[in-house]
This record gives sequence, structure tokens and C-alpha cells, in this order.
Amino acid sequence: MAPTDSTGGRGPRLALTVADVAELAARRLPEDVLDFVNGGSGDESTQAANRAALDNVRLVPRVLAGTEEADTSGKLLHSTVGMPLAVAPMAYQRLLHPGGELAAARAACAVDVPFVISTLSSYSVEEIAAVGGTVWFQLYWLRDRDAVLGLVRRAETAGCEALVVTVDVPRMGRRLRDVRNGFSLPPQVSAANLGPAPDTAAHRRKNGRSAVATHTAEAFDPALGWDDLAWLRARTELPLLVKGILDPRDAVRAVDIGADGVIVSNHGGRQFAAAVPSVTALPRVLDAVGGRCAVLLDSGVRTGTDVLRALALGADGALCGRPLLWGLAMDGEAGAQHVLELLRSELREALLLAGCPDLAAARQLDTVVV
Repeated sequence: MAPTDSTGGRGPRLALTVADVAELAARRLPEDVLDFVNGGSGDESTQAANRAALDNVRLVPRVLAGTEEADTSGKLLHSTVGMPLAVAPMAYQRLLHPGGELAAARAACAVDVPFVISTLSSYSVEEIAAVGGTVWFQLYWLRDRDAVLGLVRRAETAGCEALVVTVDVPRMGRRLRDVRNGFSLPPQVSAANLGPAPDTAAHRRKNGRSAVATHTAEAFDPALGWDDLAWLRARTELPLLVKGILDPRDAVRAVDIGADGVIVSNHGGRQFAAAVPSVTALPRVLDAVGGRCAVLLDSGVRTGTDVLRALALGADGALCGRPLLWGLAMDGEAGAQHVLELLRSELREALLLAGCPDLAAARQLDTVVV
């Protein structure tokens, strides 16, 4: 049964869509935490553009497929998955629920999709990987290269099946909601992978400043370059995905260095406020890499139909972020699992209505951008 919530005399509201989950989550979260989750950089126009661009991708359904069921299972990178979706890396999930990343990882395991552990997770990579299922590790490039390699070795030892390097954060985008709120982390939430540091810059509130942005400016290396990526490629055998690619030239260069995949992403509208929507950039990236690596879509994915859109355009799959946080806020592990089950159910229905018995057929659909 779908989770419900009282709606002030209108009767219980069922969480039948991700939008419903977002509304229910908003009732449970402090305003500054909700802004931290939902906010983007600058005027937040890139967030709106992501959604508009996805809605403008229309699918041309086939008919007479001769099947009464659709199979959502397949492969994502080297992992067998229940649907071609991964939970995107997101920081500080204990802000949403005490279970944080542990609860979200259990939800991903139950629905058989990869969970991407953030460098800035509020539980350690070892604790999250111990939940089970398929886990990948997302790497932010730190100023201390030995610390970077240390995180990679920990991810390898913990059993992570891929490494996701985020390359679009030379500095954190100016997220005005956080600046206005003087947002800082509460004492019980910290970047667990970066060591026991209960009092960091991220915890020191100051009006007119994002403490989280101050902390990342101290920790992240803004001079990350292609030579660093090549250095990393030579030091791990884990499959390597590069997240934050929008220009096809960068996609080609990543593949030439040895990347196993690229994630076409504008960071959910949280970095460059004038960035092209990810789904708009996707076709050119696909053409440029010519099948030499996996290509995944990230930013703005809210429905199972969005996953089908990505497949029809040629992507291997998609990543989904904020909806999992809304699910955590709504009902912890059960809420996060509910979101993933919604997406899987929507994908299954979309496949059937588009005349696709499986993911291979989905990749043969025609698309029209309106």
C-alpha cells in the first residue's frame, strides 16, 4: 500500500508519484534542510530547464508487440540490475533521516539497483557497503592526493564495483538558498569518509554564508585536470565512470584516458547555472563516443518514463537523486524503497504502452523533440 499523509480535511494523500513524495517530504523537513536538498545554483534556471527538456522528448510508441508483460531487468555497466537506474551520489543523507545512506542503500538493494556512495556520505563507505547489493563509490578530488588514493583503496576493499569521479565541482556553485539560510550541518551529521571531525567548517554557521560551501572549498582541489584522471586510471582496476560530462569533446577525452563510462550530468542544476540540460547534451555525447563506453543520463529524472526516454535516446541507463532523499524524509528506508518501486512500476507500464517487451526494444524506439 502506498504511504499516506493527512492533508488537512481533504483526506489522506497517497504517494502515487514522486511529486506526491516530494510534497509529503516537504511537510516533515526543516525549511533550511528542504532548501539544501531542493535548491540549485544561481537563479535555479538549470533545474527548470532539465525538467522542461525531458518533457519535450516525446516517444513514438510501437503497437502489436504481442506481450502482456515487460521486463525491466538488464545490465548497467557490469552489474545485473532490476532496472537500468542507479541511485545518484548525494551528500549528508542523515539530514533527511537518521538511517541516512544505510536506509537508502538497503532500499536500493531491495529493488536491485546500484547505490552510489558519496565521498560526503554521512556514514562510511565500509558501513554502507556492508548493507549488501551493488555499490559504487563517487569520488570528489581532494587537495591531498594521498587522501584521494586512500579513499579509492577503501572503496576497493569494501567491495565497491565501480568508481564514479565527479568532475564538475572545481568549486561549489553559489546556492543562494543556502547562503540566505546561513546553512550549516548539525553536530550529528558529518562527512564520515573524511575522518572523525565533529567540528569542521561545514558545522560553523555564519549568516550570509553556506558553511558546506566553505568546507568543500577547503577540502576539494579546484585544479583537477586530465592528468589527474589519467593518474587515477593507472592506479585502480575498478571500472571508472566520469560524472559531469556535457561537452562531447570531454566525453571523447575521458574515453581516450580509459574511462569505462561517462555520466551526462549538470549536477541536477546545482553547479553552473547556465548549463545545457543533460538530456539535450546526451545525443551529441552518444554520437561522439560511438559505443566505446557506457553512457548514463543524470539530472532531472523523476519518472519511469524519463528512464525510458534515456534508453530511447541511446543511453545505457539513468541516475536518480533528489527523489530518494524525499523518500527518506517521508518514511526512511520504506520511503526510499517506495520511490524506487514507483519508478520501476512506471518504467514497466511505459514499456508496455510503448510496445516494448524489454529494454532492447526500448532502445529501438523513435524520439521526437518538440
